[in-house]
Amino acid sequence: MRLSMQKAGSERRASRRSAILEGMKLAEATKRSVDELYYVMLCARAGLLKPIPPHRLAAIGLAVQKFGGVGGLAQLAAARYPKRPALIDELGSLTFHELDQRTNALANAWRAKGLRSGQSVAILVRNHRGFHYSVFAAAKCGARIVLLNTDFAGPQLREVLDREGAEVLVYDEEYAPLLGGIEPRCGAYLAWTSSPGPNTLDGLIAAHPTRSPRSPHKKAKIVLLTSGTTGTPKGASRGEPHSLSPIGTILSKVPFKTGEITECPAPLFHTLGFAHALLAVGLGSTLVIRRRFDPKAVMESLRTNGATAMIAVPVMLQRLVDSLPDERQQTKLRIIFVAGSQLGAPLCQRVTRVFGPVIYNLYGSTEVAYATIATPDDLASEPGCVGKPVHSAVVKIFDGDGKEVTTGTTGRIFVGNDLQFEGYTGGGDKQRIAGLMSSGDVGHFDSSGRLFIDGRDDDMIISGGENVFPGEIEELLAAHPAVLEVSAIGIDDETYGQRLCAFIVRRDGVTLSEDDVRDYVRAHLARFKVPRDVVFVDLLPRNPTGKVLKRELRVIAAGRK
Repeated sequence: MRLSMQKAGSERRASRRSAILEGMKLAEATKRSVDELYYVMLCARAGLLKPIPPHRLAAIGLAVQKFGGVGGLAQLAAARYPKRPALIDELGSLTFHELDQRTNALANAWRAKGLRSGQSVAILVRNHRGFHYSVFAAAKCGARIVLLNTDFAGPQLREVLDREGAEVLVYDEEYAPLLGGIEPRCGAYLAWTSSPGPNTLDGLIAAHPTRSPRSPHKKAKIVLLTSGTTGTPKGASRGEPHSLSPIGTILSKVPFKTGEITECPAPLFHTLGFAHALLAVGLGSTLVIRRRFDPKAVMESLRTNGATAMIAVPVMLQRLVDSLPDERQQTKLRIIFVAGSQLGAPLCQRVTRVFGPVIYNLYGSTEVAYATIATPDDLASEPGCVGKPVHSAVVKIFDGDGKEVTTGTTGRIFVGNDLQFEGYTGGGDKQRIAGLMSSGDVGHFDSSGRLFIDGRDDDMIISGGENVFPGEIEELLAAHPAVLEVSAIGIDDETYGQRLCAFIVRRDGVTLSEDDVRDYVRAHLARFKVPRDVVFVDLLPRNPTGKVLKRELRVIAAGRK
């Protein structure tokens, strides 16, 4: 009898557990359905759901089914907006129909050279149509697309190519000296070159049919590289999402519309530029790009082309406003979408004075994708914040023991969403707690739910027993009228364990001494946050997305000992 009762009790507990699990699955499925309906509504508001002829609708469905989300985008846009310019670069304009046809031809060429789905296509090009040709052709082949940083030195390029592999390599002519001896199995092809020939993208396109390639066995994967500001860049692999979340999360905060013109000086190989290259194609918007950033050319383009949106990293905005009078400029911009590194309150306020309340400041990373976006209303109240979480994202702050901290307390930032990466291609992962992934930064929420970034979690220094986040000192000094740029790091100290070292670029025609800097910090912050070392430099070493290369600053600091 007792055994029978125990068995019955065990079965009831198992049944309850099963019911709970089924309930959780149902709740999750319901939430996903509600999220997708919300994303559909946002897409409709952006103009994506306008009626289209049945034959074009069928073509769109077949394209996505055949090539997946990225590979099908070019055909989708060609079916909906065939004559609309997909991009404008230094060679002129290119329609969505032409983009689709030429990437068909390039995909057929690479197939003929032996490229198979799942194999790697490495792309080392600046902002021009060759980037689009390579990405969409590779996606139509079901390739693993590796986006290389155009600022890499030769040893970094070789290290990354050795790790990631490349059956096809696409590169601009200027990088040829860095690639000597690299011979991919299916060939290396020039994208931007002064010497036309069969081993160029244009040569391959001209020599192969524009019919739609056969379906790949696998869908494309994207490998984006981390910035490598503190060491060797890592490959972050990401598969295609089976959801509208990539576009829905952006549209939940930012009022992009179909058929507009977007100026994009941000590098296309970076997460920010790449995401918006795809977004522009999906929205049928014209992307204006050029190989090198030039503030004068950007302003001329904004006025000539009438862009309503601009995609940039903070250092570009700084150079842009530095080149302009500190007064309102007449443009059609509704949106300045910024990410890639810390914007900061002083720069946010300067850009707002020049272009108006049009800044949308995204916080995320190569690994976690989107976390928060600060809208113009957020930035009007708190110009130093990065906003509130985007729809369906979860952002929490944990202490060193993995416990959630209270509002206003600084801790490690963890993010959960549908767009997280799959892990590093060389092995390893970011730390995860309860399904949330570490962003690598520390920050805090204010009472209104806005997130503030206080620095990198590995940048924090302990000086004389006190925790110091260099980001706070950088933010303060950036507001000094004599400071053009600033970055701070921790260096070893025999007495205090570590001490703060500030690197400063002075504005032209001003005087600023080391004591001036220390006195300024001392007047605003606690004594232990005053930098013991102040180094004046002509410029800060940065990567193409504007992040300061702190490993190079440490070399400079070590050389001063």
